[in-house]
Amino acid sequence: MRIAFLGTPDFAVPSLAELVAAGHEVTAVYSQPPAPRGRGQVLTPSPVHAFAQSLGLTVRTPASMRDPAEIAAFSALRLDAAVVVAYGQILPREVLEAPRLGAFNLHASLLPRWRGAAPIQRAIMAGDEFTGVQVMRMSEGLDEGPILMSETVRIDALETAGALHDRLAPIGAALMVRALAALERGEARETPQAAEGATYAKKIRAKEARIVWTRPAVEVDRKIRGLSPFPGAWCLAPGERGPVRVKVLLSRLEEGEGAPGAVLDEALLIACGEGAVRLLRAQREGRAAQDAAAFLRGFPLAAGGRLC
Repeated sequence: MRIAFLGTPDFAVPSLAELVAAGHEVTAVYSQPPAPRGRGQVLTPSPVHAFAQSLGLTVRTPASMRDPAEIAAFSALRLDAAVVVAYGQILPREVLEAPRLGAFNLHASLLPRWRGAAPIQRAIMAGDEFTGVQVMRMSEGLDEGPILMSETVRIDALETAGALHDRLAPIGAALMVRALAALERGEARETPQAAEGATYAKKIRAKEARIVWTRPAVEVDRKIRGLSPFPGAWCLAPGERGPVRVKVLLSRLEEGEGAPGAVLDEALLIACGEGAVRLLRAQREGRAAQDAAAFLRGFPLAAGGRLC
C-alpha cells in the first residue's frame, strides 16, 4: 500500500523497518524537527529521521501538522493509509481523514488503560502484571479509537521501562504489519474500546524522580524500574565532600527493616517505610552506570549509612 509513516523515537524505528521490508511504498516519513543534543547542543535528527534517511526515504519535519500548508501537502500524497508510532504531535481531523483507509496508531498498552504519553513507565510504576501493544484506528480523542489487533505480554519482576520498551518495539512492529495486511485484504475487524477502566499515562516529570524512602518498598521498587533508564530515580548518598546524587537503575524487593533510607548491609539493602529494596544497578553523577558490586568498589556505602 501507499503509506506515510509518522514517528520520532527509537521505539518507532522497528515499525518503519518492518513496513519497508513488507513491501509497502513509504511515500514520506514525518518526524519531529531536529533538536539540540549533547554537550554541544548540536541540532540532531530524531532516530526515525536518521533511519529513514539511511533508507533514502523522503523525510519531513514540520513544526506543526496543523499548519494549513502541511495539511494540504499531506493530503496531496494520495495515501492508502498513515501509520503513526510515537510521533509526538496531535494530528488534526483533516490529516486523520486524508488517507483512503484512515490513520492507524501503534500504542504500547492495553487500551483503554494508559492512554497518553508514558504508558510503558506508568504500567511498571503502577505494578501492572500485564501490558502489551495495540493497533488502533486514530480518532480526534486521545488514544480513544477502536482496536484492530493486540498482543499481550507479562511484565517481569525485574523488568525496567527500558527493557520493556525494547521488548515491545519489535512485537508492535510485527503487529502493525499484520494489521495493514488485514486492511489491504478488507478483513480487518475493529473493536471499540471498553467504556470503563480508562487511565491516563501522564508525561514523566523530573520532580517525580526523587526516591522517597518513607514509601513502601513495593512502591519504591516500581518507581526505580519504571524510571530506568530515563530520567532515572535518584537519591542522595553520603560522600566525603558532602551528599552525592545517585541514580538507581535496578532494584528488587527483599526482606529487611530499619529507618527509611538506612543501609542495612554491605550490599545495598536499603530500608523503606515498609520492607526493603536491594539496589542492583546505580550511577553516580558524571559516571557510567554500574552493577552494585562495581559501584561499591568505587563508592563504598557501609551498613549504618543512610540515603535521603
